[in-house]
Amino acid sequence: MLSAPKKTAQTIIKSQNDYLGALKGNQSGLLDAVQVHFQAQQTVQQINKGHGRIEKRTISISDNIETAQAFAERIRGYWGFENKVHYVRDVTQGEDASRIRTPPLAQNWALARNFALNLFRHNGFDNMAQAQRLAGFGLSTLLALFGMK
Repeated sequence: MLSAPKKTAQTIIKSQNDYLGALKGNQSGLLDAVQVHFQAQQTVQQINKGHGRIEKRTISISDNIETAQAFAERIRGYWGFENKVHYVRDVTQGEDASRIRTPPLAQNWALARNFALNLFRHNGFDNMAQAQRLAGFGLSTLLALFGMK
């Protein structure tokens, strides 16, 4: 019987499909893994100026999929973190909609949001939206949630 990575690789080859993945520079752990394991057969660099900044893109291609499973695990790990922290901060706590941009206020609010998430998780909440709703019912409810007097 074939192991999962080899079976997946053979399925990709048999399907004769092409796969495209985008990797941004702010995904440093994944970027490091790609730089270590990905063996490009061809690479092209593009440099453009747009939106008031210089954009540098590197496009690499390869038909070697021996490291596919390792990349799949890293990508999944990244999105697990994204869903656990950034999604909650963006959607549940409305961080992206916040109009606060002035330092240090933006940093202070980010700290407060992280503190709230850590308190919720420490007290056994898995659903951050539910925890935030319960905590918003009033000071007495908030104190009871965290076992304070």
